[in-house]
Amino acid sequence: MQLLTFGPERATPISEYRSQHASAVALASGHGEAHVYCLHLDAGGEIGAHEAGFAQLFLVVEGSGWVSGSDGRRQPLGKGGGVLIARGEVHAKGTASGLTAIMVQLTDMTTTSAACAV
Repeated sequence: MQLLTFGPERATPISEYRSQHASAVALASGHGEAHVYCLHLDAGGEIGAHEAGFAQLFLVVEGSGWVSGSDGRRQPLGKGGGVLIARGEVHAKGTASGLTAIMVQLTDMTTTSAACAV
């Protein structure tokens, strides 16, 4: 499991296409079958431990929660934070107060160095 941050402080300015006041954080690249979801977890919501069928990029866009790997240790995640879960990795996620996340699943995926948490 790789923790990620994608707030504006990690972004690179976009200079193409006459862009102004715009920046981006490259998060990951990959190949294979792909799925994209907007996931809503209400307060107390949880998705229990299971093996990832795809590599999974889980990005919190509102609220806060946690993610755990096979060791069960909960890692906190808040808005602008995320995690890359490898295909086959046992993981779980949840929240005490509620969260909204974008979840991207690909057959195989790797993060870029710009997004890796320090």
